Amino acid sequence: MAPSLETPIDIGGLTLRNRLYRAPLLECAGNGPDAVDTLIADLEPAAASGAGLVCQGATLVRGPGGCAAPNMTYVDDPDFVADCSRLTDAIHDHGAAIAIQLEHGGLRSMETWHHGYRREHPDLQQLAVSRPPRLLRVLDHLGLLSYDPHVLSTAEVYDLAADFGRSAKWAVEAGYDMIHIAGANMGIVHQFLSPFYNRRDDEFGDGVRFLELLAEEIRQRASDVPLMTKVPAESSTPPGVGPHLTDDDAVEICERLEAAGFDALVPVTGSVIWDMSIIKGEFPDAVWADDRFTEGYDAAFGGPWRRRLAAAATWFDSQLYTYEPAWNSGLCRRVRERVDVPILAEGGIRTRGQIDELLGSDCDLVGLGRPFYAEPRLPARLLDSAPETAVVCENCNNCTVPQVAGEPGVCRTPAVLAEAGRLRKAGAYDRPQSGGATDSVDNP
Repeated sequence: MAPSLETPIDIGGLTLRNRLYRAPLLECAGNGPDAVDTLIADLEPAAASGAGLVCQGATLVRGPGGCAAPNMTYVDDPDFVADCSRLTDAIHDHGAAIAIQLEHGGLRSMETWHHGYRREHPDLQQLAVSRPPRLLRVLDHLGLLSYDPHVLSTAEVYDLAADFGRSAKWAVEAGYDMIHIAGANMGIVHQFLSPFYNRRDDEFGDGVRFLELLAEEIRQRASDVPLMTKVPAESSTPPGVGPHLTDDDAVEICERLEAAGFDALVPVTGSVIWDMSIIKGEFPDAVWADDRFTEGYDAAFGGPWRRRLAAAATWFDSQLYTYEPAWNSGLCRRVRERVDVPILAEGGIRTRGQIDELLGSDCDLVGLGRPFYAEPRLPARLLDSAPETAVVCENCNNCTVPQVAGEPGVCRTPAVLAEAGRLRKAGAYDRPQSGGATDSVDNP
């Protein structure tokens, strides 16, 4: 029999109370005096409402630079990471586990695309696996991007891997239960894996070798912590752009990572460039037209005409990458047939019925991301629910685009917020506790 969403599961010796997890999102918490409190406010509701695992979004293992979006959090300071024990304690108090996703943006960093940030930090170079591909150099020549890459030497690749290892060690000491490597979405780990970016002639010309090295560095410093990573297939790459990772390549990478000691894998499909293949859905016209964000967009993209060009590109992407329910499920199924570690599926999963169909055939755990922006306590509705139970998220992407202007990831669609409010008033997000008490929205 296929497991249910409520069935516990073991990942690398860590037992999760169920198979529902909050996928990594941008918390936009930064590193200021309120950063940990912001993380608690964002992540604790998922644990309080029943999620088995909560994933903190991409955090940077080295500064300065390397951020893919404004207000990301660095975990290169042991004192800051130690203070995150307040967050892990809050998650554990509700019986959930917490993973931290470790990242570096490489060529996707803000020093590439954010014009205001580039002006403020003119001496920052992007860490690069190889010289930027020709297509990206053309965009640089046109003034749409700005590259001043520093191609990592072999010794510097080892140093970067050691930074991942140190951040993982500090995280485990602060109470994080699992290390999640950001292996997709065009971060530097993805850039090592992708033939579009990686043209090295040393041992890291085989991009999987970098992930194998990360596993070695982390295991050396935190031997017992479960380790997982996203694994990309670049099957949504526009025609004529390449070379790129096929689904077959992604399956082979997963087999090698299982052999390297990874305890869980998250196969995802996307492109070689940052586009809406990652967040398939509708064109977010409301937030592009919102005057509150215009100044931030102009700072990010370099002025009004570049802002309009970025909006037009987003519209084109929305036509090319329309919403598909559970769009990573096919790749997850192929990987699951070839490896023996748990497979996590995320991307476009929106109903309890979809979850029940996926578990045991396509994947072993199910994660949701953007729906948490509208429903921070979403697990209370999905666990022990009927197949027709659906999230209120409409895949409109009004939550995501303002993040380039430094705005937090929150739902901004009135109809969605109204429905979430109706459900809240009806007690849909209250979750019974042992002893008959109720864990309500006012007591997360």
